[in-house]
Amino acid sequence: MVRMIRESFAVVEPRSDEVAKFFYGMLFSLAPATREMFPANMEVQRSRLLRALVHVVQMVDRPDDLIPFLRQLGRDHRKFGVVNVHYESVGTALLAAVKKYAGDTWTPQVELAWAEAYTIMARAMQEAAAADDGPAYWHATVLDHQRVSWDLAVVRLQPDHPIGYRAGQYVSVETPQRARLWRYYSPANAPRDDGIIEFHIRSVEGGWVSRSVVGHTQPGDVWRIGPPMGRLHVDRKSGRDVLMVAGGTGVAPMHAIIDEMAQWGENPRVHLFVGGRTREDLYDLDNLQRFAMTNPWLTVVPVLESDPNVRGVEQGTLADVVTRYGAWEERDVLVCGSPSMIRATVSRMLVAGTPLDRIKYDPFTLD
Repeated sequence: MVRMIRESFAVVEPRSDEVAKFFYGMLFSLAPATREMFPANMEVQRSRLLRALVHVVQMVDRPDDLIPFLRQLGRDHRKFGVVNVHYESVGTALLAAVKKYAGDTWTPQVELAWAEAYTIMARAMQEAAAADDGPAYWHATVLDHQRVSWDLAVVRLQPDHPIGYRAGQYVSVETPQRARLWRYYSPANAPRDDGIIEFHIRSVEGGWVSRSVVGHTQPGDVWRIGPPMGRLHVDRKSGRDVLMVAGGTGVAPMHAIIDEMAQWGENPRVHLFVGGRTREDLYDLDNLQRFAMTNPWLTVVPVLESDPNVRGVEQGTLADVVTRYGAWEERDVLVCGSPSMIRATVSRMLVAGTPLDRIKYDPFTLD
């Protein structure tokens, strides 16, 4: 089943935009009410579908990773008003879209493999949604919006009720300026008694939501925040030390984890590489170095790609620098940043000898 799904998807993937257009056209024809769940402009949404599909296809033979991911998606999709009947329409539209563009690779056996795989996916999502008795989303009011640079903002919010996230997780966010355009962001602080959450958001090219947040968010705006997701965390009981690799605003979940660990007297050793193109990209470095000054278990190594005149930093890409230090075979590894940074870093670490089962990263990192 795994082989047939991957081989047929490899044929389809080069025509991903056409596949996505056909999928949504079919879905809205089968279940017209689902159109209201999506933004008016579907361009970005189509690319997000393919990213999700690629991630699932890559994990289809790793059920220990895939099933928790699908269960998180099932809980998260409650915010759209998804009910069981919608899963049938999605499955029909998905198989029809893949079949249309798979050409001669689509056989009855391939169709059965896709149908069985989707049934497993849908069942995991439905069971998780049914078992979750928490809210589908929370309202949160913007307390403060600080422009750190022309393309980066720190936003602090007060949820109406505490959000039970774990340091290192991410949440989906909808802003009033971009209704129905949900995006994933990681809280940059450990859960606090007062419930306040801080996000570090960088404006990305073509980013409808991120550019709006950086440029137009105001105190008093009310956001909607979906259920926590993600698997980045430190197991303090494992006995293993930790390597963290963060690019750009990927430092946010690492900051949250370190913030939480600083509340304990003893911790595993943490080696954090934080990287960017120029010194301005290391916007959180001063805060991280203050953590390191008072917590001897933490080592912070700044890395720059394109700013050779800055002293006291490593030069090169994060992939270059991290593997220059070794393979880190005995450490748990957490990686967060852009998809290209994650791919490059994880690939280089695997070549260097880092065990795959020690590396953790989350799939949704784009605007």
